[in-house]
Formats: sequence, structure tokens, C-alpha cells
Amino acid sequence: MAEARPNRIVYLFGAGATHAELQNIDPDLIDKNRGLLVSQLSSRVIERARRDPQYLTDDVAMVSGAKGSLNIELLISLIESSKIPRWEYKANTLKNLVREDIEGILSAQTTNRFYLHRALLELHNHPATRRKETLTGLISLNYDDVLDTAYRQYYGPPRYCFSLDEPLQKDDVPLLKLHGSFNWKKVKIRERNRDIEIIPLGSTKNYIHPPYGCIWNQALQTLIDCDTLRVIGCSLSPNDVHLIDLLFKAHLERGTVFDIEIIATEKVGEEVRWNYGFFPALKTLTEIEGTLIAEPLPENPFKTWLKFKGLKLLGTKKAAGTKYVKKVVK
Repeated sequence: MAEARPNRIVYLFGAGATHAELQNIDPDLIDKNRGLLVSQLSSRVIERARRDPQYLTDDVAMVSGAKGSLNIELLISLIESSKIPRWEYKANTLKNLVREDIEGILSAQTTNRFYLHRALLELHNHPATRRKETLTGLISLNYDDVLDTAYRQYYGPPRYCFSLDEPLQKDDVPLLKLHGSFNWKKVKIRERNRDIEIIPLGSTKNYIHPPYGCIWNQALQTLIDCDTLRVIGCSLSPNDVHLIDLLFKAHLERGTVFDIEIIATEKVGEEVRWNYGFFPALKTLTEIEGTLIAEPLPENPFKTWLKFKGLKLLGTKKAAGTKYVKKVVK
């Protein structure tokens, strides 16, 4: 009897994936307010913005507090749509502070200690894994280059899919950064060096202009062809309606459902299912592969899932012979 085809896997990374790397090397991250989750990033950015008298005019001061539930992307969107005096300056101030904050936390000294993304790609490159699963795509909402660095180690120069002139080959794994990347400076597209602007937070997102049209089209095709989408560190925020639309269209074009595994706490997974019940094959953390993970509230869901997944695919002996996976499963 012919051996079953390996399961085709695509990953979707949100800010929580990079946050998990930080948390892995600094368990006191939350107490130090150095995390990259939206609430933590938002509080730091808004606090800095309030020190700028050109930002903190009466109209913004009234609605730009520094307490309670904060969502910097929503605040930027509201300022952009309000058209208050100097709204563009105020929105851009927040966007620039977001970039400075992320880059300040993710210094080279810090990211050199990261290994969760490396362990994930090492796992997928192991012969024992490839017999059961095929990695067919990586999709990221993050501006940082944590995933890019891990990719280079195992796949060489990232296939960002900037242009249709460079079609993917059979075994290529695309790295599709839907919002752009801080490190896209002087990248070569059609033999020209270009600086590619990121798609910033806020309501004025435009995915039509090059190279984003190519990137999003490839993301759609990659999702259509997958069997399982694993979502790491992303709560599928309603703020990013384009992403939800992408997942919805992939289901329709595919004609059948694909599994969506939410690698986050059980609570986050339940919230995602409640918000998007039209995705019928969505699985929360404790529902993934039966009883792979019994703990509904692990401190670091990415690392916890990776540990048990690594042990299931490789076993203790093979995992011990790896460079990064063994750090996760120990």
C-alpha cells in the first residue's frame, strides 16, 4: 500500500511569536514591561507620545489616556479617520514610536539568544518530520526579522515573493510578510534596488501597490494548497480584516476546509472560535492532535507546543541529536 502523502503545513506568525522568544530568555518580561504583546507595546508608545506637546493637544489628550485597555492600532485608526487638526502628524508620531519601540527591544544582543523559531525550522528539516509533514509556507504579520534570521539558516535567502518574475520552484518555502519588514532596505526587484515601505498600523492600509499585491496573492495560493494552518502568537484581530478575508477566500477557493490550529492559550483559542465560527475546522490548544497538550494555560504556548510536537515527531533520542529542538524538549 502506498505511503500517505505528508501533511502540508503553513504557519502564520503574529507578535506573540516574537514575544514568546523574549519570554523564553526573560521570564520576568511582563513585570519589566518589555513584552511585545499589543497591550504592552501600546502602553509604552502612548506614554512616550504624551510627552510630545505637538501630539498631546487638547483634542487628543481627551481620548489618548495611558490606562485601561489599550490598542495602539485602533487608536491610530481613530485618529486617522477623525481628521482632527494635524491628524497626520499625530498618527505618524505613533507609527514611528511603534517602530522605535520594537527595534529598541529587539537588539542584536537580545535576538542572538533566540532559538524557538530556529528550533521550529530545524524540526521541519529533520528527515523524520519530512516523512509526515511538508512545510509549504510561512506567513508573518511581524515587522521584525526574527523569522527571517531562522529561515536563512535552513533555507538560504528568503523567498519573499516580491515579483511574479521569480516564480517559486517545487520545493521552495515562501516567507510572506504581509505587512512588510523593517529590514527591507535596498532589496532587488526586477534588477533594481528598492527600499520597500512597511504597511503601517492604522486604517489606511493599502495592499494593492507593489510588491504587496504579489505577496498577498502568493499567500492566498499557499493557503489554498495547505492541509493545516498553524497560527502562532496571533489572535486574528478584527483590526486586520484583510487577513480574515484572506483566510475566508482561501476556504472558498479551495472548496474544502483546512485545519486551523491556534497555538495560544485555550482562552485565546476559544475567543478566536467565537469571533470566527465560520471557520469550521478551528482547533484550540488542547484540541490539537487529540491530547498533544493537556495544559490549557501554559506560560509560553509556542514553546510548550513545540516541545510536545518535537517529542511526537522525533522522540527523545532523535531530539537529543539536534541543535535547537533539544533545548526546547529538555
